[in-house]
Amino acid sequence: MSMGNALGRVLVVDDDPTVAEVVTGYLVRAGFSVEHAADGAEALASAGRAWPDLVVLDLMLPGLDGLEVCRRLRATGPVPVVMLTARGDEEDRIAGLELGADDYVTKPFSPRELVLRVESVLRRSRGRGGPVTAPPQPALRGGGLSLDPGTRRASKNGLELALTLREFDLLAYFLRHPGRALGREDLMRDVWGWDFGDLSTVTVHVRRLRAKIEDDPARPGLIQTVWGVGYRFEVPSGTGEAG
Repeated sequence: MSMGNALGRVLVVDDDPTVAEVVTGYLVRAGFSVEHAADGAEALASAGRAWPDLVVLDLMLPGLDGLEVCRRLRATGPVPVVMLTARGDEEDRIAGLELGADDYVTKPFSPRELVLRVESVLRRSRGRGGPVTAPPQPALRGGGLSLDPGTRRASKNGLELALTLREFDLLAYFLRHPGRALGREDLMRDVWGWDFGDLSTVTVHVRRLRAKIEDDPARPGLIQTVWGVGYRFEVPSGTGEAG
């Protein structure tokens, strides 16, 4: 059943009826249209009927688990995913991030926090990081890369890159701060907007990003590791500067 209609369509996938009811209620009150699926097969069927703007996805599901649901959704088309994970299930959380999930909330969680995460991810997916009257942001360039913050499109050497929301934001941040050593805590705060959290989130996204932009991800030349600190984005000479 669909409820609400203003801000976008959210598919909530959770087999716990109490959690689903609470999450649905908060999202509807925030102005979203919400569909609920109790398992993976139902989630895929719902997405097939009407593609959601965002999926809130519990990783622990009967039958098809959340990772497989995420994999199949992403094979069909791009869709932002906010994962629900149990505390301590770090392997599953990292696996979800590797598949391209955009955010996660750890159970037990505040429903209000979940709504804020959903709103944040949707804003980024629609390229609405600021007020409508904000001036257009200039393209970012460096290392053969070109990013357009307005259209949220990225390319390398003229070939378009398929980046998730967080990968785009992370790469944009690197391009805005070339040559600077950036700690994982700094990246989590400035890119994710989190003052605390699992730093492996940053590590996984850097690994995914390297696989998409580096000539040799095993020997990265653009996103270099600064041991004991984090990362540094190096713009090779002769490829242009970010900005």
